[in-house]
Amino acid sequence: MQKEKWFVMAKRADFGAIAEKYGIDPVTARILRNRDVIEEEDIAKYLKPDLADLHSPHQMKDMDLLVNILKENIQEGKQIRIIGDYDIDGVQATYILLKGIRRAGGRVTAAIPDRMKDGYGINENLIAQAKADGADTILTCDNGIAAIDAIAYAKELGLSVLVTDHHDIPYREEDGVRVHLRSRADAIVNPKQEDCAYPCSEICGAVVAYKVVQALYEACGISTEEAMEFLENAAFATVGDVMDLTDENRIIVTYGLKRMRRTKNLGLRALMQQKGVEPDRLSAYHLGFVLGPCINAGGRLDTAIRALKLLLAEEETEATILAAELSDLNEERKRMTTEGLQAALAQIEKERLDRQSVMVVYLPNLHESLAGIVAGRIREQYNHPVFVLTRSEDGVKGSGRSIEAYSMYEEMCRCQELYTRFGGHPMAAGLSLPEEHVALFAERINQNASLTEEDFVPRVHIDVPMPLSYVTMPLVKELDRLEPFGKGNHRPVFADKNLRVRKKRVVGRSGNVLKLTLADAAGALYPAVYFGNTEEFVNFLEKKDTISVVYYPECNRYMGREEIQFVISHYC
Repeated sequence: MQKEKWFVMAKRADFGAIAEKYGIDPVTARILRNRDVIEEEDIAKYLKPDLADLHSPHQMKDMDLLVNILKENIQEGKQIRIIGDYDIDGVQATYILLKGIRRAGGRVTAAIPDRMKDGYGINENLIAQAKADGADTILTCDNGIAAIDAIAYAKELGLSVLVTDHHDIPYREEDGVRVHLRSRADAIVNPKQEDCAYPCSEICGAVVAYKVVQALYEACGISTEEAMEFLENAAFATVGDVMDLTDENRIIVTYGLKRMRRTKNLGLRALMQQKGVEPDRLSAYHLGFVLGPCINAGGRLDTAIRALKLLLAEEETEATILAAELSDLNEERKRMTTEGLQAALAQIEKERLDRQSVMVVYLPNLHESLAGIVAGRIREQYNHPVFVLTRSEDGVKGSGRSIEAYSMYEEMCRCQELYTRFGGHPMAAGLSLPEEHVALFAERINQNASLTEEDFVPRVHIDVPMPLSYVTMPLVKELDRLEPFGKGNHRPVFADKNLRVRKKRVVGRSGNVLKLTLADAAGALYPAVYFGNTEEFVNFLEKKDTISVVYYPECNRYMGREEIQFVISHYC
């Protein structure tokens, strides 16, 4: 078992008064306070998200400038080339812009980089191809903010360049002062720009694209209600790109899920059917862990164009075939990931990389598209920042996944002379570098790290210490009002202690589910379930008379009956 620290969220408020005013349980009131939802207006918005509270796209820097250029190009019949990205966010953003500009009457085509051949984002090859194909304007989505040289090349060719992105703004340090870099693009829409007044900077690329289409429709005299059809795509990307489900992201995902449950998009319907997802029970979990990986699998092992074609499919037969192909690719991706993770763990053990503050694992033969997934799995197991590097056609490529105490992108900026390309966020990043720089990168990134042993101990935050006996079905259903759950709005968890295990049995095809019957001090019995390393849990139970658990309650529906089931996430 990995060492953990459990913390009770002890934020203070008059929970009884909040509960009475809003007609909720005091437990729910405590959860709202734990999420820093404090002001009356914010509580009301949290409990009842409203589309009217979405922010105006015109608040974004350069939005009106970009839309005016797009509108002129559409009216003059100029050809527009969208250049997207190969992940969920990039594919959904490309789809939104492609459909939106077509609806506005534009001549528009789309290109998505090949992960292996092109790497991330806009590059000279894609620009040269766009020029050769007769494009006058390049419009990026989910990329472009850091493409200083590539955009300079496009301008030299006489192209207009419009950037829509959400990634961190690149910078260089001069005498200890950050100087942000700006390309020669004709307009840049990115809410992270310093002088951008947009109230919610943590939105994904597809939401930026959605806002562009809203503003474009308005400029072209098209009802902005029509842009609502893209809300489901924006929601899918928000979850898939692991954005915080706060502010307008929470509204977008809430209403996007509602629309997706009755979607008219043949591709999305086919994918849900392929994966056995009942539309009326679709949740953020399905977007992130069931459907999303299939969209990503195209860009990882084949081409992201396949996922874009799925969204664009106009015949059910085509949609069904594409959905099946993406599902198969994802199964292959899972198998390859397992093999890659085993090789990585063997290297960590052999070279004692877990003694380093930042793990740098070099697996030359790993498929480069899997580096980020493998890094994420290692991070989960060791709770260290991790970079997984692999050999590519033009050197070494890699992905990193971080922990809360380590801002990965910032730390990478401190040795950026080692890379040929890099970019990312505090919690995740990507890079390319010459093979001869691998050892130096590992050395420098660790020399610069100021992490302590305490930073590597996972912290489990408990919303409320609450006996299992307190949980009722009305409370479980009330907690559903706090959905969608995800980053920034995690599922509420509770804790109870001095529980005895009366029954236990391992179930599931791969033996990763443990069914238990728990008993409290009064002898009352409660059904529980644990997903994970069941062998380790069973061995732990052999040595204990009583246990403490962190759990969340859910409604288990079976054969027309409903019962409360307690899902155990941690134990000691």
